Amino acid sequence: MNYIFFTLIAISIIIGIYNNTLNNVTNAMLNACNLAVKISFSLIGIMAFWLGIMRIAEKSGLIILIAKLITPITQILFKDIDKKNPATGNIAMSLSANALGLTNAATPIGIKVMQELQSENPNKDIASDSMCMFLSMNTAGFQIIPTTVIAILVGIGAKNPTEIILPTLIVTSLSFLTAIVFALIFKKIWRKYD
Repeated sequence: MNYIFFTLIAISIIIGIYNNTLNNVTNAMLNACNLAVKISFSLIGIMAFWLGIMRIAEKSGLIILIAKLITPITQILFKDIDKKNPATGNIAMSLSANALGLTNAATPIGIKVMQELQSENPNKDIASDSMCMFLSMNTAGFQIIPTTVIAILVGIGAKNPTEIILPTLIVTSLSFLTAIVFALIFKKIWRKYD
């Protein structure tokens, strides 16, 4: 990625010199840097808020309640996980973090889930069915509230940053269901070759 960014910057400078618009290129770079810092600071508040909500949900037992609510679904999708495995609760926590748009918070939880699933994996060299299912679900990233995107839109001064909630809900629901379906399809296909 560093090479790509360096190449883009070098090409911009060369074209700016050639077209005698190097001042515009420099101003655009400085304005973009300023905007990046502004957006980063706007993300701090909303991330702190939602991470705090997640911590409260975890401490109050809400995550355990969510895990119990989705247990029938997880038992169907994750058949090779023991019911008492802590991965079940962490899967619920990861899905909840994604649903609230906290993909940064979902990442360490997802890593923990994969470690727990790997500990029960009989073949350590190949990902288990549950690992593949969780990875596809986590990557699809179902979101009810796209908080990070809303924070970015607020940071750049969008007039109505929440108007993306419904389209995001539709798109992420479709991608989430598609990920589950394809994971199930490939699981059956792969079993034929085992």
